Order: sequence, then C-alpha cells, then structure tokens
Amino acid sequence: MTRLEQLISRGRSPLGPPVSVDLGAGLYGELATLLAHTNGFTVFNAGVQLFHLGERGLGPELRNWNADQTWRHAYGSLTDGLFFFAQDLFGVQFAIEDNSRVCTFDPETGEREVFGGSLEDWADWLLADPDERGAYSFATHWQDTHGALDHDQRLLPRTLFVLGGSYDDDNLVAEDAVTCMLVRGPIASQIHDLPDGATIRFDAG
Repeated sequence: MTRLEQLISRGRSPLGPPVSVDLGAGLYGELATLLAHTNGFTVFNAGVQLFHLGERGLGPELRNWNADQTWRHAYGSLTDGLFFFAQDLFGVQFAIEDNSRVCTFDPETGEREVFGGSLEDWADWLLADPDERGAYSFATHWQDTHGALDHDQRLLPRTLFVLGGSYDDDNLVAEDAVTCMLVRGPIASQIHDLPDGATIRFDAG
C-alpha cells in the first residue's frame, strides 16, 4: 500500500457520491485521481478532513470552499496561488501551491509551510505524527468530552493561539468551518508581516 492508501484506510469515507472530474495535470491531476477513488474522507477521528467534490455530500464542498466569496476574501492576497483541499481540527488548511507543492496555511497568520511535492508526501507527513500533525488525540478527547463534531464544524479558539490562547477546552468552541475562517482572516491580514514580539492593536471600530 502507498502512504496515501494507508491514510485512506485509516479514515471514514467517502463524504460524497462517486465523481469523475478533470482538474488538469500536476498536483491537480493527483487530486482528481484521489477524489475519483474516494470522494472526501475524514481521518484521525475527524482530526483531518479531505473535502468532497459535488453538491451532495458531508462537510465543505471543494469548489465552494475555494470560492473567493466563501471566506478567502477575508484574507486578501494571502491565499493567492493556493488551492485548498483539506483542513485539520483547528482549521489549519492543506493546500496545493502553484500546482507544484503541498503546504499548510495557518488561518491565524496566513503563513505557509511547504512540506512536499505530492499528495503521497502529504499522507506520509501526516502519518509520521498523527497527534501533532493530524490532531488525532485532541480530536478524540474533544469528542469524547463534548460529543461528535458536525462535518461542517471545526474548533475555534476564543483567544487565538497566536495571541497566547491555549489549547484547553475552555478556550475552544465548535463553530461552522466558514465562520472560523472569516473570524481569523482580518486578523491574519493585519499581523502577517509583523515581526515576532510586535505589539498588536486592533481597531474595534
């Protein structure tokens, strides 16, 4: 089994009915092949969610999620060149960058971290540390304590992590995934280029 097959075998799928789609060559082509095989899935007890394609299905839909009017507009140019295909429990996005690299996108800062050049690399990266990179233990703890998350929900910190918020239950709330991104987008746009340790002041007006 490939690492991607191993990842899928550990999850729950599909999230949508069978699809056949042409997304072009490169990494987009890899994604199309994956969706034709498994149209969306969750893994690590919903710690990671791969979006389904098509109107019918559970959780965010791939094309709608990437539409500017859904949430990307809140981040301005920070999402340029990215196509988002999955997210973790806290809304960290997994994206294809310029159809040649796979990266994470931090919803609180807009920072990117490239970690591979294929979806196989993405699966290998997740499987190397499911708890840290896939939020496995925390997803299990949260749902054992608070009940199952809806497919459209992610966890939003009341005080953002980048502003010193903790990963304690008291600082987290389950919210609609789009709302989670819209809340953090304007903040990420303000602090993206600030140096570490800079004083942050938000305009309440």
